[in-house]
Amino acid sequence: MDIYTQYSYEKKWMKTSSKDALRMISEEMPETDAQGTLEYIVSEIAKGKVITLGSCRFKTEG
Repeated sequence: MDIYTQYSYEKKWMKTSSKDALRMISEEMPETDAQGTLEYIVSEIAKGKVITLGSCRFKTEG
């Protein structure tokens, strides 16, 4: 599954690797478990949802 991300100040969605998504999660929410959060985000975007974490949004093209 492809992960796409967009910061609140961006207009375009960018295809993002899992490694970069983990980095983004760590930057937005340093107090959380980044791997667990990524697993949650992947499970929810697979259902067609858009997940917002701080100033970053995650979705999948589908």
